[in-house]
Amino acid sequence: MALSNHATMMNGLLTPKDPQTVADAAALIRAGKLCAFATETVYGLGADATNVDAVLSIYETKGRPRFNPLIIHCADLGMAEELAVFSPLARRLALLWPGPLTIVLPARAYNGLADVATAGLDTVAIRIPDHPLALELIAAVGRPLAAPSANPSGKLSPTSAEQVRRGFGGRVPVLDGGPCRSGVESTIIRVDNGRLVQLRAGAMAREDIQNALGMPVEVAAHDAAVAAPGMLASHYAPNALLRLNTTPQPGDAFLAYGNAPKFDGPTRNLSPRGDLREAARNLFAMLQELDGAGVGMIAVSHIPDVGLGEAINDRLQRAAAPRT
Repeated sequence: MALSNHATMMNGLLTPKDPQTVADAAALIRAGKLCAFATETVYGLGADATNVDAVLSIYETKGRPRFNPLIIHCADLGMAEELAVFSPLARRLALLWPGPLTIVLPARAYNGLADVATAGLDTVAIRIPDHPLALELIAAVGRPLAAPSANPSGKLSPTSAEQVRRGFGGRVPVLDGGPCRSGVESTIIRVDNGRLVQLRAGAMAREDIQNALGMPVEVAAHDAAVAAPGMLASHYAPNALLRLNTTPQPGDAFLAYGNAPKFDGPTRNLSPRGDLREAARNLFAMLQELDGAGVGMIAVSHIPDVGLGEAINDRLQRAAAPRT
């Protein structure tokens, strides 16, 4: 059987070939295909956000509920302004771009986005990633990219190209940009009539946003309607169950932090020196490694709920939530 330039054989199955250059990846996306790529937070599953069929492929490939909107990645503020209405406060917040910050704003009428990308909402979630490869890719495509995390829905987010390949069984091409330096997804802030409301904690600490803008950032209620990605109660889950703020028991694996007690079973320490930035960077990768040990339960140390600890605890609580 003759194979196309974009496919190879793996375990008897036809699988896409990973692009070797930004130009290769951009060509795939312009042709309506999916391509995973690195950002500073986690790997994203990218598609042309103006192409309905391409965006639907994201939902189908991830098994993602279609009421769960996608983050739209832009190359610059000019591209973002074509999609959303920026108030003066939103413009102040956008000064923190590029970076791990997603802003939810009123969508412009006839902005060209596929309706399914915003899950039919009248708002759009936008960010400008702080990763040279991601910015180069968006600019090469010439269109905004819808790009949720490149993992099956509800599972652990990938922070390396190899984790993307394992998650999708090699079925999704990946533009390898090396390991992600933040390790958790972007913080999501809604600008709401002169108020800032955090919909999802993330790699930009809420305290840092408050200090930069000189105003409070409220936190959305836990039972708030889904208005942005990452708001589902059960999410970011390994196969094993999680038990939080505890010490391990025989038969567990142990996700430790700081000066945690010694344990004979499978163990990873997010940051032996108690550095929350290091812990965030290691979170998903170490959960993947412990999950690979085949245990039924992962015990997790107490993580301080300050700074980036807010994002880490958010992910852990959703990973430990009852699963549907």
